[in-house]
Amino acid sequence: MRLFNYEFICSSILRFRRFIWNLFFSGNFKKFGKGATVCKPLKLHGLKYIELHDKVFIQDLSWLLAFKNSENEPILTIKEKTYIGHFAHIVAIKEIIIGKNVLIADKVYISDNIHDYSSIKIPIKDQKIKFKSKVCIGDNSWIGENVSIIGASIGKNCIIGANSVVTKDIPKYSIAVGSPASVIKRYDFDIQKWVKI
Repeated sequence: MRLFNYEFICSSILRFRRFIWNLFFSGNFKKFGKGATVCKPLKLHGLKYIELHDKVFIQDLSWLLAFKNSENEPILTIKEKTYIGHFAHIVAIKEIIIGKNVLIADKVYISDNIHDYSSIKIPIKDQKIKFKSKVCIGDNSWIGENVSIIGASIGKNCIIGANSVVTKDIPKYSIAVGSPASVIKRYDFDIQKWVKI
């Protein structure tokens, strides 16, 4: 006879975490939607610029950073029912918007900026942070494990293969893989199938 039900204990812990977040921390966010959950984050910076919409779920050890680097306030928005895996690292200095029902696997890096490296006399870590481009991830997309998205947008209903590095925009209804990521399939609505490019 089992004395403890593992799944029941885990779900109870999750409900307790959600309660603690709503009670103590949710008021620090620009928006913290109903049923949103952040599980044991590694770091959170610039909460007043971060919006988590309803039923957003962010797994353990994430690092969310909205950093004011100019006269404009940064925007970091994660929309309804998006799931973000363990060890996510998301850094916005101007604008990152993640759409609804997006599935983001573990160890994904998303950034709208890069470190300047123009001077070889100054360590790169001491050079300024430069805005590269707005990042928008479309609704219903799936971002695979270990993907890096740097100053590029991804259309809705896209799949980005594991270990890809996205530095250029990916059109909607596409599958992209590689470093740098390139489109290998598009959805053809006439035949209702994914077709190789």
